[in-house]
Amino acid sequence: MKLDMHCHVKEGSIDSKVSLDEYITLLKERGFDGMLITDHDTYKGYRHWKYQMKGKVHDDFVVLKGIEYDTCDGGHILCIMPEGVKMRLLELRGLPVAVLIDFVHKHGGILGPAHPCGGKYLSFTNTKRYYKSPELFKRFDFIEVFNACESAESNARALKLAQKYKKPGIGGSDAHRPNCVGMGYTILPERVTCETELIALIRSKSAVIETGGSLYGKTTKDKMGKADKILTYSFWFYNKAGTIMRKRKRMLNGKIENPVDPIDPIELKYM
Repeated sequence: MKLDMHCHVKEGSIDSKVSLDEYITLLKERGFDGMLITDHDTYKGYRHWKYQMKGKVHDDFVVLKGIEYDTCDGGHILCIMPEGVKMRLLELRGLPVAVLIDFVHKHGGILGPAHPCGGKYLSFTNTKRYYKSPELFKRFDFIEVFNACESAESNARALKLAQKYKKPGIGGSDAHRPNCVGMGYTILPERVTCETELIALIRSKSAVIETGGSLYGKTTKDKMGKADKILTYSFWFYNKAGTIMRKRKRMLNGKIENPVDPIDPIELKYM
């Protein structure tokens, strides 16, 4: 089964120029069987599918719910939760990555770093948290090893990390424009129809998952040139400000909403 596992749609990501209907149409034309919607800190794109499109169009195509979460210290993290599990906290960016790992695992989900060797502040290996706690990689469930908007070097480093920590790799386009849709892919050894099946497959040690694709010309960093530094530091400010503004919403009686009670035995020594 061929999936694009890093997708941004206009209904959910303000920086995307591709509607969900157009995204699905393009993927189907390019031989894909499904997609994982991973909008930034929101499920709006998936809600558009669930309430406006599901059962009406594209019945032969699998649309799965994911999210690209902005942590306060570990860059962008892709999260996949079981169907029926509503995680309001995942739409409030700014959790520390160690707390995010516990929260997602507590509620039956899986997660892994997006473009882990990409831009500063955006990617796990280019954050202070990685330099302080590189072994956090052991707690991820997968690693994005092919991202069509990254460089060949960035993807090669991500693949080495997946091999080092013996984690399954996934691939996706990270598309925000129509001409990038479907340029990255993940091939699963069997068909999945829901998030729970996808989670079980990725957790399976026996599943052989293939990734690949074509790079989207020059990377975003190359295309922007010197302006990329402005974008990088703008993101840092945006994320820090958002973290502070949403802290109150994430807290209930002085504690994080849906309190962390990890099901894995690793202690919270990274906070």
